[in-house]
Formats: sequence, structure tokens, C-alpha cells
Amino acid sequence: MAKAKTALVIVESPAKARTIEKYLGSDFKVVASMGHLRDLPKSTMGVDIEHGFEPQYIPVKGKEDIIAELRKRAKDASMVYLATDPDREGEAIAWHLKELLELPDDKACRVTFNEITKKVVTESIRAPREIDVDLVDAQQARRILDRIVGYELSPLLWKKIRRGLSAGRVQSVATRMVVDREREIRAFVPEEYWLLDASLRRADGSEFTARYYGEGKKKVELKSEAETDAVIADCKDGTFTVDTVKRGKKQRSPSPPFITSTLQQEASRRLGMTPRRTMSIAQQLYEGVDITNQGTIGLITYMRTDSLRLSEEALAAARSYITAHYGEAFCPATPNRYKARAGAQDAHEAIRPTNVALAPEQVRHDLTREQYQLYRLIWGRFTASQMANAVYDNVTVETSCAGHSFRASYSELVFPGYTAVYDDAKEEDAEAPVKRIPNLAEGESAECVKLAKEQRFTQPPSRYTEATLIRAMEEKGIGRPSTYAPTITTILSHEYVVKEGRYLRPTSLGEVVTGLMEERFPDIVDLKFTARMEDGLDEIEKGAKDWKSYLADFYGGFEKEMKDAESAMEGQRIKVPDEESDEICPNCGRKLVFKSGRFGRFLACPGYPECTFTMPIVVE
Repeated sequence: MAKAKTALVIVESPAKARTIEKYLGSDFKVVASMGHLRDLPKSTMGVDIEHGFEPQYIPVKGKEDIIAELRKRAKDASMVYLATDPDREGEAIAWHLKELLELPDDKACRVTFNEITKKVVTESIRAPREIDVDLVDAQQARRILDRIVGYELSPLLWKKIRRGLSAGRVQSVATRMVVDREREIRAFVPEEYWLLDASLRRADGSEFTARYYGEGKKKVELKSEAETDAVIADCKDGTFTVDTVKRGKKQRSPSPPFITSTLQQEASRRLGMTPRRTMSIAQQLYEGVDITNQGTIGLITYMRTDSLRLSEEALAAARSYITAHYGEAFCPATPNRYKARAGAQDAHEAIRPTNVALAPEQVRHDLTREQYQLYRLIWGRFTASQMANAVYDNVTVETSCAGHSFRASYSELVFPGYTAVYDDAKEEDAEAPVKRIPNLAEGESAECVKLAKEQRFTQPPSRYTEATLIRAMEEKGIGRPSTYAPTITTILSHEYVVKEGRYLRPTSLGEVVTGLMEERFPDIVDLKFTARMEDGLDEIEKGAKDWKSYLADFYGGFEKEMKDAESAMEGQRIKVPDEESDEICPNCGRKLVFKSGRFGRFLACPGYPECTFTMPIVVE
């Protein structure tokens, strides 16, 4: 009797394949495609613009053996399940696999896993679907759009600025945002202001500090030392009176569970992880980790998402865990539900642990340090999102002397609520006054012990960090969850932007390229235009827009801009000014400048060829 054929399941990575094969058993063979197997050619545009933007896909170079192996296995299989990631790119990879392996419709089916657990994997295999052509078209449109912009713009940059440069639809906008912030910082004019604190002593000897607020009930900023000294002269020998004492309870609600952008921001802020590293570690947690006595388990749900939705099952599990481990007071009467921002795709749940009962400490010895840190962050944020508010006792005291008003406030945590699991206070909150205020009564007097003044200046906006740039891109609708980390990697690798400590600074090259793009291709670097293009891709995904007409609408204006730029810049070449450093050349005393070579940036003497001194850049 002939042996029954096994079904073939194709995923992208070997780690995911190993996890899923353990769940499905001997009737299934799970193999990895190792990512994309078919794509546009690297050496040419690969898009027939004249004939409806028809893409010319070819097998990826170096993947011939994998393709041959998959073809053989697919031919021998009873059914082929295309189980690539549950997003646009995953859908496109599944479609490319179907085309490349020449699978008939009745033999190929699509399955997706929002989490890689035995329950979800087996349920999904039992309920396959057809490939979603709208999702594929949206991904094709993005790929072709980015190819057209990159392959037509980049040669212009080579001719007019420097060989090897590249431009891209999202990377050019991200670079512009960093350049715009630098321009704001340069244009910033600091303004002087003064703080004035009064140390006050009550009749019983207890002391408290109040800060100058204004005149009567009206808030006033002290803009100069003379103004500050005038207040000091009025108050230094006077008696302060307690005008009002307001007591009340303040509640703080937990933050929602993570989406891609907030996970990248928080991992950067708390763990110092780059967005790229964060996504790499999150992918490992999603694909599966060997847990002692439990086998291989995907610890988190899919990590490329902009939805805040949580399944009813996950909510019930979280509430049950919270009640059992923290008590009923920590579990609100109804589940906390969060609304996604306008324009979110809502294809998946928020990022959460697949099993809330697997607390970070339980799995710590099975994880690497980075996996543990990231899992603890995701688990903590999700669990806290379903807990009761933290409650604070708040006291605000208003005192006055000679018509000048001074205020003091104090806040004390009386019920930790969600902060028992995850405290999401920002660094700036830590500067709030924490000195306890005595039990004051309205109408009582206090003598002034000391008046302390401090000069300050308003600060320019901070440069972006990788995390804050992602937040700004998300707020403005630039890119989507899967594109944030690759975009930042691209602008850094092309040296349009460099990292100084945690902060991103544009290079002279980045500023020159951005200036050219603003002058000749205003649409490409226009934030609103780019956001509208992302909305167009979302419309294609919903089946509400045709992808070829979307590309045609864009290309008409873009082609005209290209022709205008080429004719206006005929014979012109733009010089990138040298970027000076603070280092001095030991041979000739000039300031060293930044240069780029095969192995990245280095410092060199601008006196070349007379002076050939160079030195590496030391990053502390």
C-alpha cells in the first residue's frame, strides 16, 4: 500500500519552521523559504512603466537550491500551506511562492498565525483561505512605487552630487524631518526666565517650599533678574499667608498595550535597544523559544501591528491572572479597551504575551538577556493595561505675600494599581516636587526663611532619537509598522544622518540632498503628500482602489518633475561642504573634517594632498 502523502507548510524562517513542525506532527513537513525567493531585478528598474507598470519578477540570486528543493517537495505534497507572516509583505511572499512553484489553486492555500502556539497553529491549519489579492496588490504597489522613485531619482543624485547616493520615498522624508529639526535648533533664540523659591517656616517650626506663581490669581513669568529682585524686595521681610489648601485624589490610567512604534520607543528609552534590534529580538520571541518542560512556544503575538485590539480570550486570561496574583482591587470592574489612532490598519491584535500566566521570571533561565528584557517589557505593559488606575493624594497650597502668589504641591501614591506591574512614568515626571507639605490650614501665617532665585533659559527642541523619530513618523502617517526600523537603518547607512550618543544629526550630505529634493521634488519630501500615498496603499489593501491607477496618478507628476529637474540642472554639480570636527591636525594645526570611505566615516586633514593625516572616529 502506497504511503499517504504529507502536507507541506512553507514559512520564512527555520526557527518558525521548527516550532510549527513540533505542533503539527508527522502528517506535515514544515520548511523555510528563507525570506523572499522572487523579486524585481537589482541591476535594472524591472518595471515596464509604458505597459501598465508591469513588474518583471525574477528568482532571487543565490536561492536556486532552495527553489529547486521547494519545487520537489511541493510536487510530492498532498497540499501546500503558505504560512508566511500575517501582513502585506507576508501575503506577497505567499503569492510569489505560489507563482514560482507553479501551484494550482486547488493545491495551494494560505494560513496565518497571529501567535505561534499549538492552539492557534492547529486552528489556522484547519481553516485555510485563498491568498488575499488586495493585500498582494498593496504590497506590489509599495514595492514598485519605491523602485520607481529610487531608480529614477538616485542616478540624478549621482550626476549632480556624488556617486553611490540613493533616494527613496520614505527615507527622503525621514531625512527631511531630521534636517528640519536641525534648522529649528539653529534658528532657536533662547529666552531668559527666572525661578524663585520661598522657604517658609510655620509657627511650630516645620518648613515647606513654595514657588513663585504670579500676581494674585494671574500667572506671571519672571523674565529678568530685575523683576525677580523686585519680588524679593517686596517679600523678604513680609509674612506669608496660606490662602487656599486644596486636597484631592488624582488617578492615573495605565498605558495601552504595545503596538510596533510604541514598543520600539519604549525599548529604546528603557533598554537602549535600536528599533532594528528590538524587532529582531521580538521576531525571536514570536517565532518560538524552547521553554523547560513545555517545549517550543511562541511567547508573544505578531509584532508588526498598529492595532490596540485585544481578543476576549486574552482579556479574560489577564483579568483572571491579575485577580489571582494581585487581588480583586487591582482588577477593574470591566476590561480596559483602547481605541487605535485614526488610520490604523487593525489587521492584528496589539503586541501581547501569548500566555499571560508565563510571567517573565518563570521563563528567565530559558531566554537570553535581551529576550528576557523585551519579554518583561511586553508582558508588563500588557498586564498593566488591564489593571486598575493608580491613585494619588494631591495637595496644592497657595500662599501670598505683598500681592505675590507662591504655590506648593505634593503628590503621594496611596494605591499602586497598575504601577505594581509596570510604572510608565517618564523621566520628566521625576522632576515634579516630592517634598512633603505639612498639614497646613487656610489663613495661617508663615515667615520667610529664604528666597532663592535661579536664572534659566528656554531650551531649543531636542534632536530626534531613533525612538522619537519613529513616534513623529507615526503621528504624521509616514510609513507603516514594518517600515520604521528599515527606514532609520537606511538613512544611517547612507550617512545622511549620524548618531551622536542617542541623538540623530543630519550630515552636510543629508542637508545638501534634502535641499535638492525640496527644490526639485517637493512632493516626494512633502510630509502630507507622503502620508496621503500611505492612505492610498491602505485603500488598495481594502479593495477600494486599483493599484495600477494609483501608480499612474503618482507617475504623471513625478515624471514631469524629473524632466524639469534634469533640464534646470543641466551641467550643474552641487558640492557637499566639508563638515568640520573639533579635532586638530597634529601636523599642520587645521581642524580635521569628516570624510567617508569604504569602511565608513573617518577624520582627515582638509590640507590634502600637502597633509595626508587621517584618524578613525572614536565613539565613546
